[in-house]
Amino acid sequence: MLRMPSKGYFTYIVASRSHTLYIGVTSDLRKRVFQHKWKEHDGFTARYNCDRLVWFEVYEDIFRAIRREKELKGWKRARKIALIEMANVTWEDLSHNWYEYEPADYRRASDRMNT
Repeated sequence: MLRMPSKGYFTYIVASRSHTLYIGVTSDLRKRVFQHKWKEHDGFTARYNCDRLVWFEVYEDIFRAIRREKELKGWKRARKIALIEMANVTWEDLSHNWYEYEPADYRRASDRMNT
């Protein structure tokens, strides 16, 4: 089980089920992934359903995290996929046990209540 990191600055990749990728940086990975999952902000990740954390690195310095984000964004897609698959060959959602509910769980429960 992967523990949710609590301190630092994070460069991360979230993906859709069809492997559309989004690269970002944040100081609060748990909160930011939650926002992606629940589509709290309009934009790329909401539009393309990028809601699965598939890779991240932690840094003590925000400038290094930002530099890494820009570096990764400049890579070709194949290189990004290779990076993800070195650490997460099955593209498992690394945040799957960080929250009590996932959006899919909520939708299933709501569907059961409405039938």
